[in-house]
Amino acid sequence: MSTSSDSNSLSVADSNGALNEIHHVVIAVGNVSKAVEWYTKHFRCDHFRCDIEYHDETRALFVFGNTRLALVPPKQHPPHIGFIHPQAESFGELKLHRDGTRSCYVADPAGNAVEVLALIGTS
Repeated sequence: MSTSSDSNSLSVADSNGALNEIHHVVIAVGNVSKAVEWYTKHFRCDHFRCDIEYHDETRALFVFGNTRLALVPPKQHPPHIGFIHPQAESFGELKLHRDGTRSCYVADPAGNAVEVLALIGTS
């Protein structure tokens, strides 16, 4: 993952525009399957109340009503938050991912990873 170190040079939000959507939050877990079991048990996320969009030993993706939660091994992917942004290209070169989304990563002033995604369904 490459991130921009100068957060001041990034696109400024349109104060008159719609709120940006949080697409997903990624957290690191030691064992994806155990974490899926724990989140399913404790946060009413079973196949009737939310979708488990993807699950294997390297990644799980829960789809709750208002966002997605991804669980990944610590060395596979950095913990981050992903926002859908109408001018995602202004943050950097977008990379196509296996799920069809396009995004780039930047760093906030504290060094946290932030993924900026193009509007879903755009090419």
